[in-house]
Amino acid sequence: MNILLWHVHGSWTTSFVHGSHRYLIPTTPDRGPYGLGRARTYPWPDSAVEVTPENLPDADVDLIILQRPEEVDRAEEWLRRRPGRDVPAIYVEHNTPKGDVPNTRHPMADRDDLLIAHVTGFNQIFWDTGVTRTTVVDHGIVAPTVSYTGELDRLAVVINEPVRRGRVTGTDLLARFAEIAPLDVFGMGVAGLADHLGLPADRLTSHDDVPQDRMHAELARRRAYLHLCRWTSLGLSLIEAMAIGMPVVALATTEAVMAVPPAAGALATRTGHPARRRPPVPRRTGDRAPGRRGGPSRRARQVRPRPFPR
Repeated sequence: MNILLWHVHGSWTTSFVHGSHRYLIPTTPDRGPYGLGRARTYPWPDSAVEVTPENLPDADVDLIILQRPEEVDRAEEWLRRRPGRDVPAIYVEHNTPKGDVPNTRHPMADRDDLLIAHVTGFNQIFWDTGVTRTTVVDHGIVAPTVSYTGELDRLAVVINEPVRRGRVTGTDLLARFAEIAPLDVFGMGVAGLADHLGLPADRLTSHDDVPQDRMHAELARRRAYLHLCRWTSLGLSLIEAMAIGMPVVALATTEAVMAVPPAAGALATRTGHPARRRPPVPRRTGDRAPGRRGGPSRRARQVRPRPFPR
């Protein structure tokens, strides 16, 4: 199939374009939010092809993957749909609802012309999508090629735009954990984070927009991975950290409760208070779709955290 999708989320798109199809990635001269093109810090296969808006009307497109409400109109404009060219669409919802959560209406609610694919069951339950069909396709990753060593007495964190997103990503909690161990924060837009939080440089170091393979190698050297998101989807970086074999410390929010097994780390309902864990639900053989990651790696299940030196 020829699949049209915009490059929005680097880690998720990297996993997606490693499928067996051909992927058309819109590209504009300014490489703006609707024309970012191929990733520059993630390894993408040759089947992910850049295409300009001017060439899209003549492109062979079998399916559109939408990830933002405004992409609906943009697809109509760029494809210049005409009779006989009604391309099916799937809307992938990466985010949890915001605001008045019990009554949050999804922007694609009550549509019979597309399917909403949520990245977690949590999202599917909390979004009000009306009569629009929905499904859940759990996060999948391209398996990291490095293994956990934990040689550095530091905590690793991955957050994109922590200053702008603030409490959603647990940015305000970083200072508490910086008292326990020095933090290395990776992601986009992390420069200047220590100054924003009033932390000395020896307690928080920013690593801005590091290529994925190098970031994985650096994560593996840190003692544990810290996941402080209060109200976002599970997060591919958390899954990648467990696949590397890192011990994890996370807030017991969204699906982190189910994703982090007891042997791989610790969760808390509030700082210092462990969360209750529900018994694991056995999976039937054949429940996973090809190429999907159904649980933590064997290494993540077996790893034991090393204590920090006192």
